[in-house]
Amino acid sequence: MSEPPKCCICLDEFTSPASLPCGHCFCLGCIGEYWRINGACQCPLCKAFFPTRPQLKTEQTLHAGAPTEEVTAPLKAGEVPCDFCPAKHRAVKSCLECMASYCATHLEPHYRNEDLGRHLLISVVKNIEDSVCKLHGKQLNRFCRSDQTFVCAMCARTDHRPPHHFYQQGSCKEEG
Repeated sequence: MSEPPKCCICLDEFTSPASLPCGHCFCLGCIGEYWRINGACQCPLCKAFFPTRPQLKTEQTLHAGAPTEEVTAPLKAGEVPCDFCPAKHRAVKSCLECMASYCATHLEPHYRNEDLGRHLLISVVKNIEDSVCKLHGKQLNRFCRSDQTFVCAMCARTDHRPPHHFYQQGSCKEEG
């Protein structure tokens, strides 16, 4: 028995499959994140380079009309709803530029559109305003142990420079 095709980025079955002009196929979210992180539109497999974000061909899957478990399942405690779904589906990413949280469907324009593709997407946060520096508008991604508060990279270089000690969010690495 053959297995269903899988995305070579997430190594899982395709979700919203999208074909590049070179013919390779990836999950729309995977290729969008890959391009955003790498800063260039290039095929991860054949290394074909696209000077501008190419028009992606989306494919219909066998289950295209059927609701997925993610769509039909009610929100669990602590999950953040999509800011754009009338039915309030589960958000999968938050955008610091748009100051909104998105389900997989409403996140697609951030992967398709070149301008939206430059926005900083982060793991879903409940109160997105609380994860942005009020002074610099940047993500609060460092913890100042001296002041016991989260700060952005700009604050860490100015108001909270050494002898303040930092932990970068998402790592155990101490800075300063």
